[in-house]
Amino acid sequence: MTLLVPVGVPVLGALVHLLFGRRRATTWAGAASAGAVLATAIALAVRVSRSGPVTAPAGLLRADALSAFMLLVIGAVGLIATAATPAYFRAEIAAGRATTRTAARHGVLVQLFLATMALAVLAANLGVVWVAVEATTIVTAFLVGQRRTRASVEAAWKYVVICSAGIALALLGTIVLNFAAAHTPGTAGLDLVTLSAQAHGLDPGVTRIAIVLLVLGFGTKAGLAPLHAWLPDAHSQAPAPVSALMSGVLLSVALYAVLRVKVISDAALGTGFARTLLTVMALASLALAASLLIGQRDYKRMLAYSSIEHLGLVAFGAAIGSPLALTAALLHVLGHGLAKAVLFLGAGRVLQLTGTSRIDGVRGLLSRHPALATTFGAGVLALAGLPPFSLFASELGLVRAGFGAGLGLATSAALLLVLVIAAALINGTSRMLLGPPSTEDVSGTAAASPVPIALACGLLACAVLGVAAGGLPALLDLAAQPLVVTR
Repeated sequence: MTLLVPVGVPVLGALVHLLFGRRRATTWAGAASAGAVLATAIALAVRVSRSGPVTAPAGLLRADALSAFMLLVIGAVGLIATAATPAYFRAEIAAGRATTRTAARHGVLVQLFLATMALAVLAANLGVVWVAVEATTIVTAFLVGQRRTRASVEAAWKYVVICSAGIALALLGTIVLNFAAAHTPGTAGLDLVTLSAQAHGLDPGVTRIAIVLLVLGFGTKAGLAPLHAWLPDAHSQAPAPVSALMSGVLLSVALYAVLRVKVISDAALGTGFARTLLTVMALASLALAASLLIGQRDYKRMLAYSSIEHLGLVAFGAAIGSPLALTAALLHVLGHGLAKAVLFLGAGRVLQLTGTSRIDGVRGLLSRHPALATTFGAGVLALAGLPPFSLFASELGLVRAGFGAGLGLATSAALLLVLVIAAALINGTSRMLLGPPSTEDVSGTAAASPVPIALACGLLACAVLGVAAGGLPALLDLAAQPLVVTR
């Protein structure tokens, strides 16, 4: 019953928005639903830490420590995004850029978005994981094109075409892996636990083809190079709460699928095959982000390219594959989710106030809107990996693990690219925050709105994780255990 709550509650929230529309009583239904997902994730994490994995009666859902941790990320980022949504739409409706009907439709789709992501991390079967990830594509396509401008519709179509191509590759990989499993005694279809346990008996040649297709397919949805082109357009055109969810958690859910596939690959083919594949994709993603962030003129696209960087770092941690690397990668997932949610929500507020997404069109933000500017600037420092934020600890762990695993050259290259990206982010942000104001606000809404409060809460959580993580390290260690395969 516990496993049904994270999927069922958002579906119920979607029905509430669908039946009652946007009313005073339903304004905070989305945040309440996300809060329920977060509370269930915490309870589930405690349960699996004490008594091991939990399986639903039908066997379609299963939660171990990794699933519980990913559900925790979904709930935390979802709560921040949905808590900021009412204020965001109040400003949009007041400016004539949205209607109450648009806000109600947004509420329905976001709740379905949360439900499909929860299903993806709780699915016990690789086929169900694929279905859930594909469902996120369908739901978010409508959210990306919500404004119905030419740019947003173009971004939505680009998102659908590229991600559908990637998901088609993942489907083909799933079919090929199922073929290999069907010809291996003792396996039970695409059940993840059984596949991992019996992977040593899979045909190596067939399995190599399946792994490449699965990693490329799910890697597309995670925004990794080479099939990353949808991400900057989709994230820059989607409404701010949607961008926060897509960057903060959707990319990580897709990479979660890659992690599950890597376990099968390591058991069947040895650790070297997936390590090489993921290292190449990770370094390519970092190089791409670094080259495109230098001289970037749009702050929403700047944040989108930063997402490619950070998912590249998580993929690099997965490639290293040691307990330290995987623990650091999972911590990075949570820290990046919190920081990126803060920044995309902040960017949405800046866009509402200034009417432009160009960096050179925003000046003196610190003098005009100090609360918003302070949280936005601190969020960029968190993305740059500076203490006390948790991204500092996770990146330090990744560097230590990389050198410890004998990947000194690749780790040095990754570290150099991260420094270039950090410099580009800080340079672009400082031009927005400092100097004399260049334009007057185009929004009549006061700067002291509930949105900066939501930003501050997310940023505070990211800082607390970097200083005092509480019981999270134990959960991270447990979550990393099933991902470590030695052969």
